[in-house]
Amino acid sequence: MKLVLFDCDGTLVNSGGVIHRCIAETFANAGLRVPELSETQEIIGLTLNLAISQISGIAMGAEVEHLTEQYKKQFTVIRQEAGFDEPLYEGIAGLIDALAVQDDILLGMVTGKSRRGVRSVMERHGFEPYFHVSRCADDCPSKPHPAMVLECCHETGCDVSQTFVIGDTTYDMMMAGSAGATAIGVNWGYHKPERLSEAGAAVILQYPLDLLTKLGC
Repeated sequence: MKLVLFDCDGTLVNSGGVIHRCIAETFANAGLRVPELSETQEIIGLTLNLAISQISGIAMGAEVEHLTEQYKKQFTVIRQEAGFDEPLYEGIAGLIDALAVQDDILLGMVTGKSRRGVRSVMERHGFEPYFHVSRCADDCPSKPHPAMVLECCHETGCDVSQTFVIGDTTYDMMMAGSAGATAIGVNWGYHKPERLSEAGAAVILQYPLDLLTKLGC
């Protein structure tokens, strides 16, 4: 049995804009320098408090935890807006449909989102019937720690040698490598393909459906 673990932000959904808006509003309200979009894209994928610490330059501690809570409140407000969306990248829906009917493949999600964020994406895009396992920021240490991958393997009974991590950041590639899984990068996310290769990607997907060939489907 093959276990295919997808990152979420930058891999399944194009959420960079809303994440950046939330970071910008949180930092502006706190009187901090508002980062550029490119800076926000660099930290997408990390667990939120670590991401905020890295982008702000503030050491982990009470101030970072306060900013983290303010970000969560801000994101809750944004999520309730009428036009809110975290759209799937083109081709992702077809890929998930194609993988879901494979008898020898289980799907999972490994993400720096909170459990609430995971539920939101699952419900919005109808993924619940297809994803058998998930690990998020509420469950495990931040990427690139291998815990998310290893716990998904343990829960499903899948061997890590038959596990594939699909992601758009160096954190995903390093996490996969640390766990002993195969790292597969995508070229439509937030880190450049050459960086993904340097971080251990076995291959870079040009289009979502290319994954079917890589998995022998």
